[in-house]
Amino acid sequence: MNPILALMLAIGIVGSNSLVLGPIAATVATSFQSVGASGVMVASALFGFGTAVGALALAPKADAFGLERALRYSLIALLAGFALSAVAPVFWVLCLGQALAGIASGVTLPCTYSLAAELAPKGRENETLGKVLLGWTLSMVVGVSVAAWIADALHWRGVYVLLVLGAWGLLICTRKIESSNKRPMQSAQTPWHALTLQGVMPALLSVALFMAAFYGVYGFLGTHLHTALQAKSTTAGLASLLYGLGFGAAVFLDKGLDYFGAAISRAVVFTALVINYIAIAYGSSVTIVLLGLCISWGVINHLGLNLLVAHLTAIQPDRRAAIMGLYSATTYLTMFAATLVFKYLYDAQGFHTVSLTAALCILPIACIALYTTTRAFKNSPSA
Repeated sequence: MNPILALMLAIGIVGSNSLVLGPIAATVATSFQSVGASGVMVASALFGFGTAVGALALAPKADAFGLERALRYSLIALLAGFALSAVAPVFWVLCLGQALAGIASGVTLPCTYSLAAELAPKGRENETLGKVLLGWTLSMVVGVSVAAWIADALHWRGVYVLLVLGAWGLLICTRKIESSNKRPMQSAQTPWHALTLQGVMPALLSVALFMAAFYGVYGFLGTHLHTALQAKSTTAGLASLLYGLGFGAAVFLDKGLDYFGAAISRAVVFTALVINYIAIAYGSSVTIVLLGLCISWGVINHLGLNLLVAHLTAIQPDRRAAIMGLYSATTYLTMFAATLVFKYLYDAQGFHTVSLTAALCILPIACIALYTTTRAFKNSPSA
């Protein structure tokens, strides 16, 4: 199997597990006494917490251990977590399985992004990374849909059996992944060492703002459609599907990021993202408009995520796993914090305010990108 395809599927299987429990929570709850659908989401929260722990505690060691080997061992742990979830006789075993899968994911994701950066041909880093990011589209569009069908037609445990088979197949496929960039062995360091590298802290702050905006709006989009616009549950599913399709379609634009360069691309993409969030705010009262904006949101978010990840992986190649571990930890901790903050905003002011707040989150990133690009043009010899 093509190594980039294998890395894309690795992202897809982690993403599928992170998204799948929500839609089938009610079905899962029927297998455990005194656990309601909301209670089942404790297992999902433990997955997110485990991912943050794995990214901070274990991912930095992958630089010394070897990215390829670390990826394979993390897939073994991921497989074990899925297997525990599939056979869980009581709820706490399901929680244990999800926590283990989370810790493994905290290593899988940084290793996957780091290997993608190393395997990318020179000058085509964004294009290659964009293909790997398609794994998130697979998890959102295919993984969740298939899982929901399996849970309804067969049993929710079948979802985790399928994930076990997927992890096992990936383990076989990744045996031949070998980076052409041979890194000298490095001593394992604490995750905090990566924070001292120049450019890491500002980049992680951008990631936190980007993820806060995304999870804030995405987390309450379905609720807004159902309660404020009186739309059916299938409409909320359609919104997620359209976002996922837009996110996937953007892969054809990734070449443009390499062509125009990071500076210009950041200025254009993050300015467009601010505008899109403002449009979502003012179009939130019309279902068809909101659904259409989900497509453009997916396209722009793909490009923005690509730029952020590409920038982080380029800061210091021999510390990529440590840096991307901080990225994964930042992502999942921001998801937790943003859900709480945006819940307060949604309850107090509604979806309109949530979307405008998301635009404010992205505004500093866009302003810095525009300033940097403008200054670069002024200082260029041809200016």
